[in-house]
Amino acid sequence: MCVSLGNVTPGAVGPASGSQARILLVEDDPEAALFAITVLAKRGPFEVTHVADPAVALRLAAAGGWDLVLTDVEMPGMTGLELLDALRAIAPALPVVVLTSHVHLRAAALLRRADEFLIKPVRIDQLMATVTALIERAAGQQEPATGH
Repeated sequence: MCVSLGNVTPGAVGPASGSQARILLVEDDPEAALFAITVLAKRGPFEVTHVADPAVALRLAAAGGWDLVLTDVEMPGMTGLELLDALRAIAPALPVVVLTSHVHLRAAALLRRADEFLIKPVRIDQLMATVTALIERAAGQQEPATGH
């Protein structure tokens, strides 16, 4: 199932000034996906594209234009940790947040260079703060340095 709240178009990582940041949500649970879409799209300047299949997410991520990936861990065909490994190979600077109810996977996610690990059920304020901070940090790292 693919629910998209925006078009998928290639482009550079990092939102243009005043534009919406693009988030790729990879979640096979429809209720969890609806929660994340509602929170992120309604409360923040985010365009959220949801896919339930990690293989599809990997193809979309490879096309570029994303500011952040938010992924569940347990999904059919490929785990979120395997997706994280593949994302690091094709887009090392792309912020990735791993979201799961399995606390014991925190170390594995962080060792695989997840930018953040959130435990389900995640609080709205925690989700918003984490996503906002990671997108702002990534956008700041891409701005050209000034010689002042």
